Amino acid sequence: MTEPLLLAAAPVATFSGPRLLTRASGFLFERDERLFLVTSRHVLIDEPSQHVPDRIEVEFHVDPKDLTRSFLLSVLLYREGKADWRQARDAGGEIDVAAIEIERSALPDTADFRAFTPAHLQAALDEVEVGTPLLVVGFPLGFHDNVHHLPVVRQAAIASSFGVRFQGQGYFLTDARTHRGTSGAAVVMRAAHDEPLPGGLPWKLLGVHSGRLDMTPRDVEQDETLGLNCAWYADVLMSLTQPRVGEATAQPAQKQGPAADRGQ
Repeated sequence: MTEPLLLAAAPVATFSGPRLLTRASGFLFERDERLFLVTSRHVLIDEPSQHVPDRIEVEFHVDPKDLTRSFLLSVLLYREGKADWRQARDAGGEIDVAAIEIERSALPDTADFRAFTPAHLQAALDEVEVGTPLLVVGFPLGFHDNVHHLPVVRQAAIASSFGVRFQGQGYFLTDARTHRGTSGAAVVMRAAHDEPLPGGLPWKLLGVHSGRLDMTPRDVEQDETLGLNCAWYADVLMSLTQPRVGEATAQPAQKQGPAADRGQ
């Protein structure tokens, strides 16, 4: 049996036409029977580096008994010239989290995945203490089990006061060894044993990993990097996944790529 947590993570590849640009991490979030892929906003667009992909590919398992079989879903990022993903900002500025809806009709009937839900979000912030053990589930540098299409997990700990916006921004800090490609990964905490959660996922979704945080200036010859990271509070997903004004409960299917057993 594969741990359900690993099936909630999804590798994300960004493209400009046929050209591969970057690889990153993401995870699935379900609300009111709608399915969303969540990742970092800068995975989908990053103006300073002129990173402007027009589509992404997301990988799903298609056989719970054979993890070597998978399906690549191609999702267009723009519809009629407008961004199809959702992003948010608050009083502190832009929030580095994005969500894009995945049409279930575009997935094979045998698609095997798990998804976090609003029930997995941490309601009481004061219940999470500094130093609490966490996991970051993703694809650092694109690395993963490419035979069975499963992510890897890094251990982490909360490194700032949870619930206090670090330096006024909508994120908290984690202490973990991370790499490029981890952007968009779920940051989770083990749920209490007596707290039943849907989907067989006994994990609280605390944040979305964004990137490493470093001192400026820092003496690169004498001082190591801090080893600290930004994780945006996951409760932003409640605003990102709510129905838009005038939006029906279902949208027209996006253009999707054909199903394929993927080997790497």
